[in-house]
Amino acid sequence: MFASFMIGLREGFEAALIVSILVTYLVRTDRAALNKYVRNGVLSAILASALVAYVLQSIFNGISSGRAAEIFAGIVSCLAVVFVTWMIFWMKKSAKTISGDLRSRLDGAALGGGFAVAGMAFLAVVREGAETAVFFWATTHPDKSQTTSITSSVVGLLLGLALSVVLGYAFYKSAIRINLTSFFRFTGVLLTIVAAGVLAYGIHEFQEVGWLPGEDVIWLNLSAFIPDGSIQATLASALFNLDDTTSALEVLGWVGYVTIVMTLFLRRGSAQVSSATPASAPVPQTEPAAR
Repeated sequence: MFASFMIGLREGFEAALIVSILVTYLVRTDRAALNKYVRNGVLSAILASALVAYVLQSIFNGISSGRAAEIFAGIVSCLAVVFVTWMIFWMKKSAKTISGDLRSRLDGAALGGGFAVAGMAFLAVVREGAETAVFFWATTHPDKSQTTSITSSVVGLLLGLALSVVLGYAFYKSAIRINLTSFFRFTGVLLTIVAAGVLAYGIHEFQEVGWLPGEDVIWLNLSAFIPDGSIQATLASALFNLDDTTSALEVLGWVGYVTIVMTLFLRRGSAQVSSATPASAPVPQTEPAAR
């Protein structure tokens, strides 16, 4: 539930931030009539993201072979890790310039009319939604989750999305100021840990089908400390995505991913933002700083 909550909060807030910037800029530049196209683009992106999740689950349900299901789950898990890793570093790099970049692109889209604006809003939001669908599926698909845990994961995702909408709306109304650098750093660290667990699970699936060796070489045996079904086991599975017995290759993949990604992610030299200016602030004439 916690991992799903973080996925919903992080991805949802990015989408809410994008929408608030687009809507505010149109209002402040006397093009509020185009906001209906932003809304239509966002709604279309939400539907497309739901379709991605539906397609993934439909494909998984339609696979009768256990081997094929394991291969599919492993591939999707690795794809989810690629998506979330790219997203973490993209937001680290773009936190300072996201507002200006979006406004520049919106100016260009507005010249093409309402459908161009809707298309830009769709593309900006659907990326977040598709990443959410793939990453959420990879962390909660039925092969490794009971019905109760799936339900709690869905609740966690919805809570994260709901909070992101509240934060985005408050940001739009100038009710809060958010340090985007700190926010994305904190959530990036947590998602790095979650992604490492998804990678370890992908390795486990590939070991089961014989694509990777060492399934029986167990380096981490926590069965005596975290009995199956216990609170500790639930937390370890939800946040770290680790089973009570973990192979050497899974441990190496988990530790290696966290070490490399965390080192690069926390390294100084990225764009720094002292605090985010509320989205409803007046639009400056020059290229804006970070929002």
